[in-house]
Amino acid sequence: MTSERIVVVGLGYVGLPLAVSLARNHRVTGLDIDADRVVELQQGSDRTGEVDDSALASSDLVLTANPDDCRGADVYIVTVPTPVDAQNQPDLGPLLKASRTVSALLDPARTPIVVYESTVYPGVTEDICGPLIEQQSGLVRGRDFFLGYSPERINPGDRTHGLESIVKVVAGDCPRTADRLVALYSSVTHAGVFRAASIRAAEAAKVIENAQRDINIAFMNEVTQIFAKLDISIWDVLEAAATKWNFLPFQPGLVGGHCIGVDPYYLSFRARELGHEPKVILAGRSTNDDMGRWVADAIHEQRGKTPGSVLVLGLTFKENVPDLRNSRVVDVIRRLQELGHEVTVHDPIADSTTSQREYGISLDAHALDRRYDVVFAAVAHEEYKSFDEERVASLVGPGGCIADLKGIWRRLALDQGIGRWTL
Repeated sequence: MTSERIVVVGLGYVGLPLAVSLARNHRVTGLDIDADRVVELQQGSDRTGEVDDSALASSDLVLTANPDDCRGADVYIVTVPTPVDAQNQPDLGPLLKASRTVSALLDPARTPIVVYESTVYPGVTEDICGPLIEQQSGLVRGRDFFLGYSPERINPGDRTHGLESIVKVVAGDCPRTADRLVALYSSVTHAGVFRAASIRAAEAAKVIENAQRDINIAFMNEVTQIFAKLDISIWDVLEAAATKWNFLPFQPGLVGGHCIGVDPYYLSFRARELGHEPKVILAGRSTNDDMGRWVADAIHEQRGKTPGSVLVLGLTFKENVPDLRNSRVVDVIRRLQELGHEVTVHDPIADSTTSQREYGISLDAHALDRRYDVVFAAVAHEEYKSFDEERVASLVGPGGCIADLKGIWRRLALDQGIGRWTL
């Protein structure tokens, strides 16, 4: 156990796994402004599912909702969300609030480092966060405190590519800061640490990682719509195309979550500030943002444009994770309701209180006990993938159909009286 004291600010999908991992070798305090979240973690339960209860219970991590408990640390790591607003403009509110909190905790005698892991456009760390800390604290960057950046790369629900197995990119505002961060992050990953050329380069690397995925998925969504007009399933096309050694295995779908559906807007915002119109990036975003409407309209067409009862299976942004942030299934639901359909939503792992608060959508725990005109498999949760022919058929009313977004039931031999739709 080193003598260096670390504070992780924000204990969500990114911050908690990082804090637990760091606590194996360092004195670590986890700070979150949500007191209920802190109490939940102190009781040994992580609702995100990113940290096992046993690992949480055995950790030496100190948890608090009180910033005063975090004064005088050597390193502050900020892992708060960076969403977009209703106009798809970067919302730096949580990041700026965290920076103000940290600015009041710094002890210049310890020459602390403030490290940002939140996804931002190039320049935010040094041009916005650093000056804010100086203004709030009266301290001087480069003398009293230092800045670093290490983009988070955690993939929610992915047990293969966890924190310990992902190469960690780090950058500091001077070589000494970078050296300290390389040593710190080397203690939590066995995949290695990459020292980026600058903080701006590290910020840019993170934002294009997700923008690249977004553009590739947008291409898949566009060709899916083209092939639908030709009565060709994209899944049949992908099976054939995947036999080529260098074909990239991207799939179509609803692009939500806190990264891929958000980060391209950060890059495009900065591009426009610089006088460059980011045509490719925004074209991809437009295609993906419109996918929910297109899916709903396709389901409506499958029904002969006749409104009916629809069961939506899955609301989270991704399979097998409880994360509801920026779920694009909501777009499908809203459009179906506009078209006159009566929509019931089921999700075995999503939190019903959160879905009601964030989207005004109620989750029906008994939804699988009834029959519907349309059963829409929106999210490929393992529970839904395990359904056999009999279970799927039990949800479909006379003359009804299944709408299978991700093709999870393509191989099921259903009664020919049941209509089928997929991408």
